Amino acid sequence: MTRVRLGISTCPNDTFAFHGILAQEVDTRGLDFEITLLDVQELNHGLRDGRFDIAKVSFHAALHLSDRCVVLPSGSALGFGVGPVLLGSPSFRSPPGAHTRVLCPGADTTANLLYQLFHDGEGSVHQVVFSDIMPALSEGRADLGVCIHEGRFTYADQGLQLIEDLGARFEEETQAPLPLGGILSRADLGDDIIDRAQAVIRDSLLLARSQPDAALPTMRQHAQELDDAVISAHVDLYVNDWTVELGSTGRHALSELSRCAAVAGLLPPGSAPLRVWRSGD
Repeated sequence: MTRVRLGISTCPNDTFAFHGILAQEVDTRGLDFEITLLDVQELNHGLRDGRFDIAKVSFHAALHLSDRCVVLPSGSALGFGVGPVLLGSPSFRSPPGAHTRVLCPGADTTANLLYQLFHDGEGSVHQVVFSDIMPALSEGRADLGVCIHEGRFTYADQGLQLIEDLGARFEEETQAPLPLGGILSRADLGDDIIDRAQAVIRDSLLLARSQPDAALPTMRQHAQELDDAVISAHVDLYVNDWTVELGSTGRHALSELSRCAAVAGLLPPGSAPLRVWRSGD
């Protein structure tokens, strides 16, 4: 057995996709997956620092790892109407000033990249765990926050204001779905291991899609929100056909994200483009 250090997030879309591996219900093709579940920003750091061989990371982080990692064609989260939203506290009044306190869910997250793209220089930006942002806004400890996941649907219940749908803005400007995060592999793992890992991840995802109820116990074990309806809604939002296979649309979306970041000066000059793995590459 070949050991593969795999990092995934605790979000339901990831535990759904990797249920077959976590529950040992798919053929791992001779790979011994050592799985760690973390917050996505911790995963971004972990892959960058060499703690993982393969990991789910934000595509913002992926842009900075393009010289040594490849994107696997299965396991990504991207789509229309799934992006982060910029929310305001109940008392916030625009426009933001120099002392406006803005919370983002991690410097390497795609959410933070979108804030930099569309609101660069606005307010004083602080990076916090994503789950702390909406409570801070509700309690008046921050003025603005870039919120992800179900926050786009529940902010009104907490009296928060929608300032801008950042994902929708990206979609409008690029005519592409927003790529949020994907599965990256170290390029130096070698063709054979990467091919086998990709096949196992795809099998795990297809198993969960064919038997979604069987994946519920795995998702419940790691979800912060234990309501089955909320868990299922999360999966419906972030798992789609592009999760199974990025395809030409997904590859175009990654190119557009890279182009936007480069034009805005948010990537080092001469950065390599993201490469999506194809068998035999």
